Amino acid sequence: MHCTDHNQQSISTNMPPSPLTTIYKEINWSKISVDIYLPPPPQNASHDHKYPVLINIHGGAFMLGHSRMVSMPQVDDCLERGWIVAVPNHRLCPGVDVLNGPVQDMRDFLAWIYAGDLERFLGEQSPTQDERNYSVDLDRVMAFGTSSGGYLALALGYDTPRPPRAILNFYGAVHFTHPSWRKPLPHVKANLPPNGFPQDFLQQVYDEYPIPTTSGISLEGQQSNRPDFSRPRDAFALTQIANGTVLDAIFPASAGRLEDIDPVTRVEAGFPPTFIVHGDCDRMVPVDVSRRLLEVLREKGVECGIVEVEGEDHTFALGMEVGGTTWRRSREGFEWLESVIR
Repeated sequence: MHCTDHNQQSISTNMPPSPLTTIYKEINWSKISVDIYLPPPPQNASHDHKYPVLINIHGGAFMLGHSRMVSMPQVDDCLERGWIVAVPNHRLCPGVDVLNGPVQDMRDFLAWIYAGDLERFLGEQSPTQDERNYSVDLDRVMAFGTSSGGYLALALGYDTPRPPRAILNFYGAVHFTHPSWRKPLPHVKANLPPNGFPQDFLQQVYDEYPIPTTSGISLEGQQSNRPDFSRPRDAFALTQIANGTVLDAIFPASAGRLEDIDPVTRVEAGFPPTFIVHGDCDRMVPVDVSRRLLEVLREKGVECGIVEVEGEDHTFALGMEVGGTTWRRSREGFEWLESVIR
């Protein structure tokens, strides 16, 4: 197996149009926004043309990132398919645990779409703009995410009144009983100061109020977006990843049992059709966890599939060269989504 040096891949400059942004939820002074990218209207579209919606959830180990830290070429590719792409923010751990923060925010965002609020927002735009004509197809709402965002997309498939029509998971965090979740990562620790950080400095993340919904870095595309270790959040998150203590930070024992929030143990018959894309050289979330998820999906009779991208490490989505082998392989996931919603 040959593992790619991810830092040598070039990043495409393809950019979709600027998004519309609105607040979809407010809680305890946290105002949580979503960026909405609109496709060009199809030629000869009827007045009642409805647009599928892709929810695109950013990564960042539940502690980092924001809605602008997603692959813009992937957004552009989805717009060309005629989909509305909605990229939501969510509250960041550890000031709130993953279930009561990020998961609940994403479920509330899905409910926001199903309640008609996305379509109402688009209808309230200036009458001179095309956005006024966008009608949402509520029967074709899809969820997609990378890394922690992949987990959050999967979490929309259970304990929700109306799940999405289909789910696309890129190297998502699942199978929390796998030993890799407790394993230190030397390649991450090598980027930290030799003596680490003072504990009282790291603990400052618990004092942030309101709970932040954005942070300055993400683990996606890290080569061009380095952490700033003068910020407690950057130092805290990278320390947890390096030490193999992410699960303790995002879902402490006082919050409940990990099995209760793990997609591998929560998939049942009737779970939405699900496709997985994962690099076979992933050093943060090993491909074995996705293989186990696929086994469970098949056992439960769920329509599913997987692409294992040869030679790729974690968070390759933002480093892909459009048209390259990794781009073509990962794009199979979006082709699969399109086949499901036809």
